[in-house]
Amino acid sequence: MGRAILRKLPRTYHFRLCSNPARTMYRKLFVPLDGGPLTEKAMAESLKLARQLGASVVGFVAEPDTPSPRVGTQLQQYQQEVERHVLRADGHAHALLTRFEALSAESDVACQSLHVLSDRIDEAIVEEAERCGADMIVMVTHGRSKLGEWYYGSHSKKVLSLSKLPLLVLH
Repeated sequence: MGRAILRKLPRTYHFRLCSNPARTMYRKLFVPLDGGPLTEKAMAESLKLARQLGASVVGFVAEPDTPSPRVGTQLQQYQQEVERHVLRADGHAHALLTRFEALSAESDVACQSLHVLSDRIDEAIVEEAERCGADMIVMVTHGRSKLGEWYYGSHSKKVLSLSKLPLLVLH
């Protein structure tokens, strides 16, 4: 069997390739945001990468859909719950995406924002990334233990299994 030979390219050559948008294969990065403790890292690192590649970014927030009515809930009460939920979700998404747009403007990176309500967050991420023509999905992971992953699940793993696009996972 042959040995793998790793060779470092001179830094200037590597930089020249990455800084030429016409020669890079990643022109649009899709960045799901959830408002958790790692959101700022996702924003900063994806914008840094986009700037190096000469790519644009798409900030994406998927909020859980309106919960089903409970037994005994009256129609008017349920409609009010739905309205409150939608307002809360829209407010949260607007705050996150406004922050991301401001950071992208500071970084001189073109930015687009998307927001959906969905019970299937992982599928929504993949569908919207493909729909908007993204070249790569950039996500953060919490790096939970096996027990934590079993209990809470892993959006990164689910997106990886569903998507045909490359996935860059930040830890």
